[in-house]
Amino acid sequence: MPTSLAPAKVNLFLHVGAVQENGRHPLDSLVMFAGPDAADRVSAEPADTLTLDIVGPCAAHLDADDDNLVLRAARALCAREGRARGAALTLDKHLPVAAGIGGGSADAGAALRVLQELWSLDRDLIRQVAAPLGGDVPVALEGRTALMQGEGEIVRVQTGLPQLPAVLVNPGLDCPTGPVFRAFDEGARGTGFAALEAVPDLPSPAEVIEWLKDQRNDLEPSAIRLVPEIRGVLDTLNVTPGARLARMSGSGATCFALFETIEAAQSAARTLERAHPSWWIRATSLGDAR
Repeated sequence: MPTSLAPAKVNLFLHVGAVQENGRHPLDSLVMFAGPDAADRVSAEPADTLTLDIVGPCAAHLDADDDNLVLRAARALCAREGRARGAALTLDKHLPVAAGIGGGSADAGAALRVLQELWSLDRDLIRQVAAPLGGDVPVALEGRTALMQGEGEIVRVQTGLPQLPAVLVNPGLDCPTGPVFRAFDEGARGTGFAALEAVPDLPSPAEVIEWLKDQRNDLEPSAIRLVPEIRGVLDTLNVTPGARLARMSGSGATCFALFETIEAAQSAARTLERAHPSWWIRATSLGDAR
């Protein structure tokens, strides 16, 4: 039974340009993925029809309907092939939804990987299907540390960067992407946007963190206006012992803090869990999906 992790995607920075005629925005983002401690899982078994069963601690927040990205990915593969296929898909849901960590996109990427194996499909076909499903799906499919550019369809894999110890925090509040982008369009509107040519040589976590301090998440102010509690999460992370940088991921509401060691991240997570038992908190190492 093919099975794949669908790890949280973290935007270490996110630069956003002005909205285009198609309603999409040019993006420039350095993306890393969490470890198994912050991931969903997708599996597939042979079947005569396409079905999806959602289980796990966050299953109640999703429906196995036509809008579910796992089913949309499977149906898009069938449409691209021009033939009907069957699979019994299972999504073990652990990541919060509408959280800025690409949970749905990660699930779609994992579904494409397991169906590629189950149905013996060509990788190029899988990549062709990924981009129309959403801006985060191509990078989630690759699962590599990368610069995500264009409208998300350009994935420039970055090698040589170290894994980054981190704590991910979601206050349990939805922060839907659409309203955040609309608020962004009404405000800064992408003035001065320019995509990076390359990430510099940064061999240690400390060097990566120092470089990231000069970057930003352009959606953070808009998300905070819509969900003010995000500011409180960032303030908490900024004063957490050992935290070197705190920032929001994607369109929120998940935030992250970076540390120089995994031991410091794990200690911080335990402290935060005691102080905020209702928050979703995970200590992990960011890098390539694994």
